[in-house]
Amino acid sequence: MIFGGSTDFAVPAGYLNTPSIGIPPTPVGEAVEAAVRRWRTGQDTPSGFDEAVSRSRSGFARLAGVPAERVAIGASVSQLAANVAAGLSPEARVLVAEGEFTSVTFPFAQRANVTEVPLAKLSDHVEGHDLVAVSLVQSADGAILDTAALRAAAEAADVPVMIDVTQAAGWLPLDVAWADWIVCAGYKWLFSPRGCAWLAVHPRARERTRPAAANWYAGDDPWSSVYGMPLRLAGNARAFDLSPVWLSHVGAAEAFDYFASLDLAAVREHNAGLADSLLTAAGLEPRGSAIAALDADPARIAEAGVVASVRNGRVRVGFHLYNGPDDVERVLGALG
Repeated sequence: MIFGGSTDFAVPAGYLNTPSIGIPPTPVGEAVEAAVRRWRTGQDTPSGFDEAVSRSRSGFARLAGVPAERVAIGASVSQLAANVAAGLSPEARVLVAEGEFTSVTFPFAQRANVTEVPLAKLSDHVEGHDLVAVSLVQSADGAILDTAALRAAAEAADVPVMIDVTQAAGWLPLDVAWADWIVCAGYKWLFSPRGCAWLAVHPRARERTRPAAANWYAGDDPWSSVYGMPLRLAGNARAFDLSPVWLSHVGAAEAFDYFASLDLAAVREHNAGLADSLLTAAGLEPRGSAIAALDADPARIAEAGVVASVRNGRVRVGFHLYNGPDDVERVLGALG
């Protein structure tokens, strides 16, 4: 399907695996292909990628609703979350959602005491903890966090919050700029190659965050901090930067330009509408999420030409711009 009639997606019918790997629109794929050609022919220099990194950083900042100077770049959610975990004491108590994706929980579990509660009860248990780490949209089944309830509980108890928006950014309009940290990987709904991720750090959380992987690119002036002491990190969120995966940020920069032309409310209506139509036709409750989890036979789903994943024993499907009603019918046919 072509969303909006202007961008070509070379996606086969039945591809519903965006929660695992998103497929880029033509401009993104072409930008990465051009970068590979330059690489193959020795036309690049390291500093030549600075513009793409800057565009990528600014693009995520726009999507998250924060200034670009609050955003650090990295390669994965867990690597960036480690900067948050490094600021905790071994006695710290961290609250997470039950069944949360482990890139969110493991960085904290290896350092502090982690307590799991059901997502729907998260805001009821904030008090008495030192930090809350949770995904805006759950990877396993697409359940959406009640951000208003969490914000109210966290502010009342003065507990900082880290929100992972990886399974939300790109289809769900974000309203999480209030969070102390916002972390995201770009290779799912954001049409970017794997290897680019971002961490937005609120000013009040700056001193609680530690540069767990301090490196030359996190320097105040990266190109003058490649050799020698003393430690001289940037005075803003760039202090938590990881040296960039160049080709990934080339794709991400182009992808964010593409998203700037979209109405994310319309994207959510399209994506969640397809998922809800599937759930309704299957006799299940609609949830307003682009991700749905089904009790189905994975083999039958695959035989019907549907590309999906199995998570927590259920078939997980996700609908994005390149999907349409035919994809819903394909799944329903497999369900019988």
